[in-house]
Formats: sequence, C-alpha cells, structure tokens
Amino acid sequence: MEQRNWKIIKFVVIVSIIFFILFWVRTTLKNEFSRSMRENLISFANSISLADIETLKEKFPNLEYCIFDFEGNVTQTIDKLSDIVKKLPDYAYGEEHAMYEEVYISNKVLNVNGKIYYVVFAPVIEDYEVKAVMVQLHDATDTIKLLQTIDIMFLILFAIFVLGFAIATFSIDPVTTYAIIVTFAVVLTFVVYPLYEAVRLTFMRTGTFTLNVWKAILTEKSYIKALSNSILLGALSATASTIVGFLFAFMVTRTAIKGKKFISAMATLPVISPPFSLTLSIILLFGSNGLITKQLLKLNWDIYGLDGLVIAQTMGMFPIAYLTMVGVLESIDSTLEEASMNLGASRWKVFTTVTLPLSLPGILSSWLLVFTNSIADFANPLMLGGKFNVLSVTAYLEVTGMNRLDRGAALSLLLLLPTLTAFYLQRYIVNRKSFVTVTGKPSGRIVEIVSPAVKKLLTLLVYSIIAFLIGLYSTIFMGCFVRNWGIDYTFTTANIKEALQRGKDALADTTFLAGVAMPIAGIFSMVVAFLFARKKFPGKKLLQGLVLLPFSIPGTLIGISYVIAFNKPPLLLVGTAAIIVINYVIRELPVGVEGGIATLKQIDPSIEEAAQNLGANPQTVFSTIILPLIRPAFISSLSYTFVRAMTAVSAVVFLISAKWYHITMQIYNFSENLRFGLASVLSSVLIIIILTVFGLLRLLVRKSEYLEKTIVQ
Repeated sequence: MEQRNWKIIKFVVIVSIIFFILFWVRTTLKNEFSRSMRENLISFANSISLADIETLKEKFPNLEYCIFDFEGNVTQTIDKLSDIVKKLPDYAYGEEHAMYEEVYISNKVLNVNGKIYYVVFAPVIEDYEVKAVMVQLHDATDTIKLLQTIDIMFLILFAIFVLGFAIATFSIDPVTTYAIIVTFAVVLTFVVYPLYEAVRLTFMRTGTFTLNVWKAILTEKSYIKALSNSILLGALSATASTIVGFLFAFMVTRTAIKGKKFISAMATLPVISPPFSLTLSIILLFGSNGLITKQLLKLNWDIYGLDGLVIAQTMGMFPIAYLTMVGVLESIDSTLEEASMNLGASRWKVFTTVTLPLSLPGILSSWLLVFTNSIADFANPLMLGGKFNVLSVTAYLEVTGMNRLDRGAALSLLLLLPTLTAFYLQRYIVNRKSFVTVTGKPSGRIVEIVSPAVKKLLTLLVYSIIAFLIGLYSTIFMGCFVRNWGIDYTFTTANIKEALQRGKDALADTTFLAGVAMPIAGIFSMVVAFLFARKKFPGKKLLQGLVLLPFSIPGTLIGISYVIAFNKPPLLLVGTAAIIVINYVIRELPVGVEGGIATLKQIDPSIEEAAQNLGANPQTVFSTIILPLIRPAFISSLSYTFVRAMTAVSAVVFLISAKWYHITMQIYNFSENLRFGLASVLSSVLIIIILTVFGLLRLLVRKSEYLEKTIVQ
C-alpha cells in the first residue's frame, strides 16, 4: 500500500512538472507568433497608409477598410463597415493613437459575414499632417486557426505523456500496453480517419448535407456502365485465373510431374513483376503494331478492350489462385482418394466426388481474391482498357482530370459493393458444409489419381502456359534493344542509356521509399501479429478487423481518401515522402500480420513462458525468442512490402509529387508516348531488382524437408 501511495505521489508531481513545462512552451510559441504577426501588421499598415487612397482597392483587393476624420465622420468606406467599427470598445483609443502618428491594433477581433478580422488603426498623413484615421481589417482566420492548433497540440502532447507515464508507472506489462495503444492510434489515424473523410466528402461537398453526388453516381449511365464493366471483367478474370491456378497447383501437389520447382517458380513470377510489364509485352506482341498481329499474321485484331484485359489479368493474377490452392491441396488427406479408388471408383469419379469438393474452400477463396484484385486493378485498364471503361480508371479521371474529389471518392466506395457481396457469398457457401479431412495423423504420401494420358495432356497445357509467360517476359527484354517497336526493329542500345538517364530519379525515389517502408512494415506487422496471437485485451476483435481492412479496400479509394484527409492541418502530408511510406506500410500490413499469426500458431507458447519464468522481460522475449522463430514470416513480410512498394500503382498515383515520383508511373508515361523501348528498359530494371530481393529471400528461408510428401503412382 505504501509503495502504491509513493507511485501516486511521484506520478502527480512529475505530471505537474511536465504540465508547467509544456504550458510554458505553448505560451512562448503563441506569444512569439503573436508578436511577429503584430510587427507584420504594423509594417503593412504603415506602408499602405501613405499610399494613394484611390488606388488602395486595386493594389490590395483583399483589404477591407474605412477612413474617418477626427470628428468621427466617414470620409470613405468599403462594404459599409463604419457602423461595425465604431462599436469597438477601444475605437476612441485607436483614434487617439492615430492622431499621434502611431499604428494601433485592437484587442478585439471583428466577425463580419462569417469572416474574422484583426482591426488596425493607422494614421492618414498628407503634407506631414495627420488628416484622418484609416481602419484596416486584415483576415485573421488562418492565424487564429494556427493558434488553436498550438493549443490542440499542447493538449495532445500532454495527454500522450500522461497516458504513457501512467502505463509505465502502474501497468504490469507496459510494453504490451504501449504496443496496443500505438496500434490503435495508427489504425484509427491512417485507416479509419481517411475513410471517414472520404465518405463525409461524398455527403458534405459544399459544407451542407446533400445526396447530389450519390444521385449522380447512381443515375448517370456512364458510371453504371463502368460498374457493370468492372464486375464483368472481375468475374471473367477470376474464373480464368482460378482454373489456371488450380491446374498448376494440382499438377505440383497431386502428381509426380517433373520440374516442380521450375513450375512453381514460373507460377509465382507474375506476382513479383511490375504491374505494367505483362501489359506492355501484350501490347508489343498483339497491339496495333504488334509483332505477332501486325508483322507476322497481318491481323487487324484490336487487343485493347475486354479480351485484352482478361488475358493480361489472367496471366498476372493466376499466381494468387495458385498460392491459395497449393496449401489447400497439400492439406487434403490422400487416404480418402486412395480408399475411393480401392472401392472401384474411376479416376474421374474420385476427382469429381472427393478431390474437387474438398478443394471448394480454396477454389472459392481463390476466385474471391482474384475478383477483388481484378475490379480494383488500375494498371491494366489504364493501358489496355481502350473504350472499355472500368470504375477504378473512371474514379482516377474524375480526380485528376476534372478535379472532382467527391465523385472520385464515391466511385471508389462503389467498388466495395461487389467485393463485399462476393466475400459474404463465399463465406455462406463454405460455412454450409464441412471440409474437415485432417482428424489425426495425415498421410505422408499422395496417390496419383490422373491417368498417364490425362497427365500428358495437363503437362502439355501447363508448359504451354509457361511458354506463353516466358514469351511475354522475353518480349520485355527484347524491347530494350529495338529502335522503334512496330516500325523499326533495328538493334540498338540507345534505349538503355536514355531510359536510365531519364528514369534515374524516379527509380532512386522508388527504391528509397520502398527501402524505408520495408523495415517499418516488417517489424510493425510482427508486433501486431504477436498481440493478436498471444495477448488478450479489450477491443481485440475490433482492432484485428481494422488492421485487415486495407486488404479489402481498392487502392484508388485509399489514395483518394489520403488526399482528402491529409491535405489540411494538422496532418498536412500530401506531397511529402511520409504519406507514400505510410501508404506502403498500411496497404501491406494485413499480409504481414496474417503470415505472422499463422507462424505463431505453430509455436508452443510454453517456450515464451519458460523464458519469462527465468526473468526475461516481454521485449527480451520478443526479440530473442519470438522474432528468431518467426524469421520466415518476418523476412517474407519485408520482401513482400518491398516488392509491392516497388510495383505500386493504384494508390500511389494520387500521392506522388514533383519531388517524389514513382517508377511505375514513369513506365506508364513512356508507354503512353509510344516510347516502348524506354518503358521496356525500366520494366526490365525493375524485374531484376525484384528478382534479386526474392533470390535473397530463398537463400534466407528454405522449405522444411519434413513438409514434403512422396507421390505414389
């Protein structure tokens, strides 16, 4: 009890000291700013009081003023301010100062037509004699807002100190408490607040509540058409990608096909390549001046539109389905298939009644993930869309082309409708049935259910897709050495020099920003994953939902909401490197957190408990026990953040500035200007950088040999 009383006394004393220190700093800042402001007003008043009265309004259109003689009569006035000015309690005092050739600033501010003004009394001198007094009204809105911001910052800093010091003094586990509070603060500031501002803008564009924006969005045919196009594109791309992804995953996990590592590597290659790379190669091969369509086959086929987008998105997004399906197919207990075959079922019967139904959760999850990524895709429709308008590009054009942030935000919010519908439909279908197959010790072998003939056909199909994929990437590298693709195929190295010279700043900016975001996202995601997997605290489910929310939000919505929320005090971040780094971290946080949670669930908590029983504090346990054990998830989070930051488009397109540019937008600009050689060079450089990072990842993290299975034919 005595120790607790001592803690309370110490807490009160230190908090009081900090309060007076912060209050002194706050008062000093306000006084210094007020002094500087008064000096500027006096200097300004002296300079214009000597000017020609007739030309004042022309020189200073924002200045409101009125002139009185010393009898109190108005000799000249603007906007009929004389009656308001005369009601000031220190009007006579200001007039007296002006008689003695002194400038006086009233202690009161005036509110005129909703605007706040400082009142300045200045002498009007003619022939070295004071003839009248000019009362000037200077706009004080911004100044008062700044002074209020200083007060708010003082309160926030004091509240943060009180909260932090209270936790350090009275909490049993202060480090965990700090982590929870910081996580809540980050999520509320950079996830909830921007979304709230985006939603609010769609209803409060003019400062008053209105449904005009949503009426326009939901009634104009062009917007409805863009929404239907997005859903159609998403459904077609998700279906095609899921089929291709399932084919690759099935061949790798359920057959004895040769070259599994090569097939797996090719199936994941599009995930780590720039979003414009495959689109660029498709244009080079099948575009208006494409090598195949124009030069070889002499076709007039137009790749721009729905068909081209489906091809580009399928080749770029089937790895998402593949990565999802691999884990599902590996976890299916093969004894069920073996038992079915032993009971006389045909291979096709086993596949359709056992393997395929048990794969349904993975198939639906794959379809949903690809569908979500497809309708939110920005890069492919921007280059290949042609007359096929989709919602993400329409939202971008509304913001950048027409400066209608409210409509852009509303269109981006509209993208959530099909995503959430697909999500809940998938959950409903999966939850209706049981797919549990691992109830005890799983089988260490897999019975191959495909016949030799079917296996050859599927192998041919897989390697045909791989050959097409290799052809697309080869085209990018070949484009680096062609003088003018589609017209002049002369070999040249001039593109490399010009592209690197013109794109070096964008490449340096992108690499630097991705490098800064990488450790922040990696460490923060592992801390959050540890909180979710190991700690119990109020609001845990709410926080977990908010942390995972950015994964389901289209990139265009995040970019637009950041522009709306962080383009004004106190968080004026638009145009800075900070907002781009924050966007990277928040966008990729869900993936790192999910990977960390999955890894932590495989680690026995008794290891951490033993370390704590031996006297290790929570931070020591995390840094010396947890972090080394979750090294694969940690390094994966680092590399994933780096790669996604290097290839970002949809959100970052709204956040780049003249000072901080992005290499993907440089590639797009070159492509739009038909400088395909320069675009190919930058795409190739980006691919090399990303493959280098993933190569290092493969060296640091290897798959456990105990997870591998043998195939029994």
